[in-house]
Amino acid sequence: LQLVESGGGLVQPGGSLRLSCAANGGTFYYYTIGWFRQAPGKEREGVSCISASDGSTYFADSVKGRFTISRDNVKNTVYLQMNSLKREDTAVYYCAEDLFGPCYTDVIVDGEYDSWGQGTQVTVSS
Repeated sequence: LQLVESGGGLVQPGGSLRLSCAANGGTFYYYTIGWFRQAPGKEREGVSCISASDGSTYFADSVKGRFTISRDNVKNTVYLQMNSLKREDTAVYYCAEDLFGPCYTDVIVDGEYDSWGQGTQVTVSS
């Protein structure tokens, strides 16, 4: 499965962005999709995921209540809606896939994800 992220950009604190992760080359509804981010000088952080099977989701504590995730299996796309953005949300955001994998509700394990997109930059600044 090939993944392409889009929707990043520059936004003021408190603003919103919607990231998209478009997939091709596989049977999309078999794949759990995760979102990760990496800020300069920091380790990669798992942000959210949505399962292939039952639609279960996970959100990191740092984004809980501000971010939502959804998937459209007809358009082969997963969306990450980011509201009330903070400066600390500034990072490159990546999506990744896990064939038949779970989306645990309390943790996300990046080592379980296989193909990754190229990333999209999100900058929160006034």
